[in-house]
Amino acid sequence: MPKLKKIVGFGFFAGLFYSVIIIILYIFQENILFQPEELPDDYVFQFDHTFEEFFIETEEGICLNALHFTNENPRGVILYFHGNRGSLRRWGEIVLFFAKKQYDVVVMDYRGYGKSKGKITEKNLYEDAQLFYNHILKYYPEDQITVYGRSIGTGIAVKVASQNQPCNLILETPYYDIKDIVESWIPHFPTNTLLRYKIPSGSFIQEVTCTVTIFHGTADGVVPYKTGERLFKSIPNSNKEMITIQGGSHNDLIEFKSYLTTIDKVLQNDG
Repeated sequence: MPKLKKIVGFGFFAGLFYSVIIIILYIFQENILFQPEELPDDYVFQFDHTFEEFFIETEEGICLNALHFTNENPRGVILYFHGNRGSLRRWGEIVLFFAKKQYDVVVMDYRGYGKSKGKITEKNLYEDAQLFYNHILKYYPEDQITVYGRSIGTGIAVKVASQNQPCNLILETPYYDIKDIVESWIPHFPTNTLLRYKIPSGSFIQEVTCTVTIFHGTADGVVPYKTGERLFKSIPNSNKEMITIQGGSHNDLIEFKSYLTTIDKVLQNDG
């Protein structure tokens, strides 16, 4: 009997722990998926490149903040959807890599990030992203537009590419859907009912007709390599490539020769 009591007690506490984790994940999933840095409205951006700060207003009157890096004779324009942490203070520095390669770059802050107002929802992410694509179309021909997504931003990038005709879609550390990521972190949880955010890149990518390139590291502990590989295999478009960065993790692909020696060709869409 004492042994039985121990088993029952263990089962009770295991079940209680499981339930607490589910409740925490359900209530705080925005805080887990999105980790914005807010900036004061009078914050002054400073970067070692020519750029312009601008705002776009949504139909509801929400102001969204963005940066536009420019060059005298650009080789094209990159619409960049950034990862889940930080703000344009950080991501502006990151996209300088592309601006210094003679590409104009537009990068926005999602709602609640930086100086952007409002609240994130999955619907808002898609609609806001399309607003910025429409903005770019006023200044650049569509065959010069590359849509680039990183981490959480890859799902948004795929959605935009599925609704438009850019020349190129580049995905850095992408996922098949949010469920795929969460299940890799915490297997055996009811993610179908738990998650309010789906971002089904695997579904969206079925409608993408442009060239698709995926960069993913084999040591990625945030978005596992296998979910990027799953996304790649699901692409019906034959004009696709997956560039595997051996030993690359989630935030360091730019440090690897296999990224640096291929990114120029990919951006030029040389096939």
